[in-house]
This record gives sequence, structure tokens and C-alpha cells, in this order.
Amino acid sequence: MPSNSTFDENRWVIQISKNLEEELEDDTQNPVNIFNVPKTLMALDPDIYVPQQIAFGPYHCFQPELFDMERYKIAAAKRTQRNLLTLTFQQLADQFLDHESRIRSCYDKYLNYSGQTLSWMMALDASFLLEFLRVYAVKEGGLLRRSVTSRMSHLVDISGKKSIHNAILRDVVKLENQIPLFLLRKMLEFQFSTLDLADDMLLSMLMGIYKEISPFKLKQDLPNFQVATVDHVLGFLYQMIVPRLQIPDIMEVEDQIFEEAEETFEDLSYGKQFLKETCKFLLKMNKGPVRSFKKLIAKPIKVAVKLPWKILCNVPRIKIFMRPLELCFSQDKEDVKPEDGGSSSRNNIDRPPLVEEISIPSVTGLSKAGVSFLPTNGDISTISFDPKKCAMYLPLISLDLNSEVVLRNLVAYEACYASGPLVFSRYTELMNGIIDTSEDAELLREKGIISNHLKSDEEVANLWNGMNKCIRLTKVPFLDKVIEDVNKYYNGRWHVKIKKFMKHYVFGSWQFLTLLAAIFLLGLTTLEAFCSVYRCSHLVYDI
Repeated sequence: MPSNSTFDENRWVIQISKNLEEELEDDTQNPVNIFNVPKTLMALDPDIYVPQQIAFGPYHCFQPELFDMERYKIAAAKRTQRNLLTLTFQQLADQFLDHESRIRSCYDKYLNYSGQTLSWMMALDASFLLEFLRVYAVKEGGLLRRSVTSRMSHLVDISGKKSIHNAILRDVVKLENQIPLFLLRKMLEFQFSTLDLADDMLLSMLMGIYKEISPFKLKQDLPNFQVATVDHVLGFLYQMIVPRLQIPDIMEVEDQIFEEAEETFEDLSYGKQFLKETCKFLLKMNKGPVRSFKKLIAKPIKVAVKLPWKILCNVPRIKIFMRPLELCFSQDKEDVKPEDGGSSSRNNIDRPPLVEEISIPSVTGLSKAGVSFLPTNGDISTISFDPKKCAMYLPLISLDLNSEVVLRNLVAYEACYASGPLVFSRYTELMNGIIDTSEDAELLREKGIISNHLKSDEEVANLWNGMNKCIRLTKVPFLDKVIEDVNKYYNGRWHVKIKKFMKHYVFGSWQFLTLLAAIFLLGLTTLEAFCSVYRCSHLVYDI
């Protein structure tokens, strides 16, 4: 984006006024879906997130090192102009200008460009992106081979073997380099006789690039995708790769509300202890009329949890009613005095883990403990552990020179966009936890779980170990269950128990070892003094 020195205050005022005049419904219909990468991720390796060859969209447009590619965008625009059926390219840009507010609403930052500049920027970028994606269009089980202009032949390579082609491919899937997919759809709409044909072509392009760059195999049971609901290319990859978690049962949701209520009231003095005990009682009951009663009061309890109780309890009128309950429970609170930090111990258990690297033994350690690793043909949701067979099931993943960019930008997109559990981030933490060294990567490769197209197993290990930074940790039930079962099995092995005992109580306790050494040396000194006086050799001889 342009620097602050070029900031146009008048344009900013006009844009704000225009946004305020728009209907409020636009904000709910067009949520933000293109973000700047969080600084905590960007600091690790900026080149993973910043385009290196070509810029799409407003975040990196007009960067000096990328501006040379504008001539290729113009060449793609000329080709697009020849394919338009009913209007000129100028009219196409005007069509994009009509969607200026929708375009701006897709980005999380203020765009310091005029509407005219933004519409032409998007028209040029969309032309080049469609030109590039055409080589991946799937038709009748193969690639739809379209002629590429001689001017772009060294950039767009159908075989995908040229290094510049792969550099552009990586830039296409970077989070900060996305453009709204509805613009590509509209551009194709003017190149085909019907909107359905345009959607079919766009979907074939997206499926083709997924097969080319996705580390995971294509699902057998593909979801029924509506192109109109896809935000951008990276968003499409995320929808294809990351499984949607099933919504918990209504009783589970209600029980979670009561658990949160119990935790909220746990640290409070006064009569709110009564509410804590009530929630604790209802949480245990789940039969007959109690189930209907829980369903009835779940929402009021949820509201009660969010109330500022510490403030409300100091209100005089409320304090009068809470005082009798305080007297009822004050004896219990005096009898039970938790240790330091005990009041928040349960909260700490229920909170997401604070460590960045997932707590699970490595592949080598699990293999020595008798765990076997087997590949699956599904997605992340197929990860499981069978304690009876001592087998851990992991999806097949193919890694090449483009994979790290895809994985890291999916993590960044999920961290910015997902409102629920960060499933993909949790998966990368799992892989980071079980792969520590090249030996771990080699073992998974031999088991058919990792298809390695990199130079060595060491590079695979470095790829996963470099992904130990994330925005926030969340609980993903099916992955948490796998980790719990694996740790339970591993910690139950005798050689693991002995190893931990020796490490903790013997090798890990230097005070204990120092004491033993001091006692041993004192004994030797005493024995030496005794023998110098009583001649131990004669005593031994007499015995």
C-alpha cells in the first residue's frame, strides 16, 4: 500500500461518507475475507507471505520489484478483450466500478485508491489470473490445453516445470495476494453464453489448481461446491482441505454452558456460591425431567455467566438478598482452603494449552513403543488411533517446493478468518509434535504417509519444525482425542515408566546424587581413619 506521505485525506473523507450512505445490510452480506498476515507469522519468514513475482490486488500493487509484471497483465487484458462477447474492456472495468463497495468490503485494511484505480487494477489482475488458471482447467479427465500467447509462453507453462511458473503459482495462493473470486466469475460471464458455463469453467480451473498445488489427495466424495459462495483461490483450497466439524449435540452445548457457569461462580464470594453448586448439580443430572429443565434454563444461565458479578454484588439492594446465601456457604468456604493457584486450577485445565508445540512423543519414540503408522486416503478428519491394534492413522501428504507456502498461508488464513476451532493449525501442531528429526520424516515416508519430493528428509523435518508458531491454540475434539489416546498408550509402557523414573528421580535430581556422593566420600574417609588406627588388615586376617 502507498505510504502515509501519499495519503489522500479528501479521498478518505469522500470514501467514508459514501460508506455511511450505503445500506447496513452490505456489511453482513460481504464479510472481510482477505487479510494482512499477522505480524507474529510474518516475522518468521516474510517471503512465505509476500508475493515475490507478481502482485494481485491492492496490498502489494505498484511495488517497484513487482511492477515489471504489469506489461504481462496488459497482454492478458488484450487477450481477454478479444474474448469478450458483448462489451469492451473499458466497459468491463466500469462493471467492476459498480461493485467498488463490495470489493473494498473484502479487505481488512483501508484501500487508499480511487474507485477508478481500484476497478482497473482488479480488471488487469483478474485477466492475468484467469489466463494463468486456464492451464489447470479440467475437461473430460485431462487438462484443457489452450494456446498461450508467445509473450506469456515463458511465464505460463502447461507442464509446470519452469521455475517462474512455480513462483507465480505460489504467489497465487498467498493470503495478502488474493482478489475476490466474484470478479473472476463476472469476467467469465461476459466470455460465455450462459452463467452456468462460466461457473463450470471457473470450477474446473479451481479443481485443476487444487490438484496441482494441494499437499493432500483429492477427496472421493467431493462437496457440492457453489462457485458463488467461494471467496478467493486460497479460500477454495481451505474449503477443500479442512473438514467441517459437526455441530455438537444440543445436550453437549447445554452442558458446556453449565460448566462455564460453574467456573464463573467458582472464585466468587457471597451467595453466588449457591449458583455454582446448582450448576454443578445440574451438570451431573441428565435424566428424565431434568433434561427438559436444563434445556429451559440454559440460555438464562448463559446470560448470567456474562454479567459483571463483582460489580453487581456491591449494589446495596442486591447485596441484601445475597447476604443470606453467603452465610449458608461461608462455612464450606472456610473449611476448604485451596492452595495457591487452586482457584484457577480448573480454569487452567479447560483453557487451551499455553505451549506452542504439541505435547506428543515423536514418531521414532512411538515406533519403539510399538505404535505402527498407517496412511489413509482421506482428509484430516481420518486421523485416528486404534489402541487395540496399536496403530496411528494419518492422511497421505505430498510435499514439494510449493508446499510450505500453501501450508503456512492456510494457517494464516484460518487464524484470521475462522470463528471456530483452528482445525488446520491443530493438524500442523500435531505433525510438528511427532516429527522432530529426519529419522521421524524418513519413517513416515517409508510407511507411505509422506510423499517426499524435496531434496531430503531433513528438509521435511525442517518444514514441520518451522511451523511451531501460531496465533492461538484451540481445542479440536477429534484431534485432542487422538493425542490423549496416544499419550495414554505411550505412558503406559513399562520401559517408558522406568525411563521417566530414572530421569526424574535419579538423573534429574542432582541434589540426591550430590548427597549420595557426599555420604560415600564420608564413609571412605571414616574407613581410612579407622584402618590407620586399628590396622584393618590384621582384623580381616583374624576373621
